[in-house]
Amino acid sequence: MGVTTVRLVLGDQLTRGLSSLADLRPGDPAQVVLMVEVQEEATYVPHHRQKLVFILGAMRHFAEELRAAGVRVDYVRLDDPANTGTFTGEVARAVARHKATRLIVTEAGEWRVRRLIESWEASLGIPVEMREDNRFIASHARFDRWASGRKTYRMEFFYREMRRETGILMDGADPVGDQWNLDAENRRALPSRLPIPARSRPAPDVMTREVIDLVAERFPHGFGDLEPFGWAVTRDEALVVLDDFLMTCLPSFGDYQDAMRHGAPFLFHSTISPYLNVGLLLPREVCDAAEAEFRAGRAPLNAVEGFVRQVLGWREYVRGMYWHLGPKYAASNALGASRPLPDFYWTAQTPMRCLADSVDQVRRHAYAHHIQRLMVTGNFAMLAGVRPADVEAWYLAVFADAFEWVELPNTHGMATWADGGIIASKPYAASGAYIDRMSDYCGGCRYDVKAKSGPTACPFNYLYWAFLIRNEEILKGNPRMAMPYRTLGTWNSGRRAAVLAEAETFLDGLA
Repeated sequence: MGVTTVRLVLGDQLTRGLSSLADLRPGDPAQVVLMVEVQEEATYVPHHRQKLVFILGAMRHFAEELRAAGVRVDYVRLDDPANTGTFTGEVARAVARHKATRLIVTEAGEWRVRRLIESWEASLGIPVEMREDNRFIASHARFDRWASGRKTYRMEFFYREMRRETGILMDGADPVGDQWNLDAENRRALPSRLPIPARSRPAPDVMTREVIDLVAERFPHGFGDLEPFGWAVTRDEALVVLDDFLMTCLPSFGDYQDAMRHGAPFLFHSTISPYLNVGLLLPREVCDAAEAEFRAGRAPLNAVEGFVRQVLGWREYVRGMYWHLGPKYAASNALGASRPLPDFYWTAQTPMRCLADSVDQVRRHAYAHHIQRLMVTGNFAMLAGVRPADVEAWYLAVFADAFEWVELPNTHGMATWADGGIIASKPYAASGAYIDRMSDYCGGCRYDVKAKSGPTACPFNYLYWAFLIRNEEILKGNPRMAMPYRTLGTWNSGRRAAVLAEAETFLDGLA
């Protein structure tokens, strides 16, 4: 019997319960699962080389797991001489190769790939069934019911509905501890002598080593170190990482989730976002696992609620907003930012220690936690007036967990405030004082975080006030910006001009 159905599994769909595989019968010779490594996906942004190894390695391991379960898998490798390098080309080749009469695929996570899938029925001449991604807690329809008709889209209100519907961290109709959000208890600075736990990072096996060699050969000048590579590439490995976080880090995660320390890239963070975003772990299971730690008395509520809020609240929210707002969302530029991205985002060559350390960490690990992303690299880009599209392309390229549905709302809405307040009610702008309070970066920096102006002053200080002056007409009416604008209101024109001039001189020097 020939193949009648091809089921395409994309590189971020590595879940046995995936909707496109739901009715797959192992051993059925009339069905084949297609997986393809294509050049267009590896190069549409200059991906970190560890990100490429992680995704390709996870894909190859997932294909082997399907084969071991009796599933017929057609896998096209990146270095296959016949590989066309595109999704459309490889799907067309597979349909012809198997004489398929139907294609089934779970919807893509990005508008760009969704448009490709929607074009295939006409170009292939066979029915294409696109199924909804069933790995999220809130479906598209569920999120749209919440979002439709609203004047503002505050995550907190969506998060509370998700808590009520799922029962996670609930005591009947009330939140555990009678508080929905314990963010105020998640902002402690890290004591200098607090030991940081060693983390479980899987060693690459033979298959992953082959991928490392492939990426080294094909992308010799790509961004990011290949070694040491410590990302999980199977579900079993990802579960070990999750268990390690729950046992060793979750109890302290709540207190120190906003803290930063030189030379400590992971601190108490879970590092599981890449595994959630490619499907090796599922959001409900990780929330349930964290809640079980609280119920058993092994982790405090502020830690577990903070973790659950990131997964059940923020992750589900940004995915919903990405699809609800549509592809035009990325075009806005509310603050008129127009500078190019500084080179040090790629080289880490800057005397600003917080930025140098954060970018170097990204180069080494394809990872930075949310405060490094928002309040160091994102904050600087916003204060400097860097073009949102440049910032977004960088974030999409350099992080192992970056896919557009999660990267774009975070970067466009939070890091750069390019959407004018759709995602975040105010710009997350801060001077050097915030970084000094939450990290040890300033102690070893060439610049003086206490100085407000002059050649030794921390650039974040005058960039912050210059940002407020430049954008005063847009931001001064924002109630959450009232305090700094009251301060700015006491400044005379000469002081304003001096700050703007100092900021412009510094920024022009970056080029």
